[in-house]
Amino acid sequence: MASDRDLHDLALDIAREAGALALRRRTEGVAIAATKSALADIVTEADREVEALVRARLAAEAPRDGFLGEETGAEVGESGLTWVVDPVDGTVNYAYGMPQYAVSIAVVAGEPDPDRWEAVAAAVYAPAVDEMFHAVRHDGAYLDGARLRVAELTDAGGLIATGFGYDPSTHAGDLAAVGRVLPLARDLRRAGAASLDLSYVAAGRLDGYFERGLQPWDHAAGALIVREAGGRFGRGDADAAGRVLNVAAAPELYDRLFAAALQP
Repeated sequence: MASDRDLHDLALDIAREAGALALRRRTEGVAIAATKSALADIVTEADREVEALVRARLAAEAPRDGFLGEETGAEVGESGLTWVVDPVDGTVNYAYGMPQYAVSIAVVAGEPDPDRWEAVAAAVYAPAVDEMFHAVRHDGAYLDGARLRVAELTDAGGLIATGFGYDPSTHAGDLAAVGRVLPLARDLRRAGAASLDLSYVAAGRLDGYFERGLQPWDHAAGALIVREAGGRFGRGDADAAGRVLNVAAAPELYDRLFAAALQP
């Protein structure tokens, strides 16, 4: 069986290759392939092509492992490991030519359920700026090989990021949560790529992040990177629309941010 470090190295190698393909397709011009849950929730041809590349690499190098991807769904494996993949996290940014998008790859052990699995290794690669965030369980989180540590909160409050769902009926609740969180914040950011928001918490570029309705592939890699950088990541109860709250933060901010974001 492959070691955690072997899995980590494979995740990084695939993420870098997949990111290079995404960047190349962005340079050539992006075609919108379809919409998903709402008109704003798009998928590009590049999303599908990048995920196909990842699946092909894994079929060749980890054929007994399972797969859970945004574009092609789930495939049960035999090894007890599952690769959880978002080929282009931040697709709207990607389609508009903004640099805040990433390839997110995690390897998890156990049932392919974020409330039951244990993340083993993670890679979040931002090809537009050539930054690789990565982690191995019990062995730390890194940015291009440099050790990461979450920031220490100052008296000025936290720099906090969030995101909004695509369903317009949920926006009022999201905005109400922002209002409750603002007293904790120095300022607020909304960049549009959950994997990068989580990685930025790990890197100390953000103090906290909260968002409802993330999919497993949105947070699988970033959550491990946060935890291995000394931060906390957790999930709360679902709201009336069935969207689970996800929160990541430095330890001294986490409980307060979670409580503020969770309140009805």
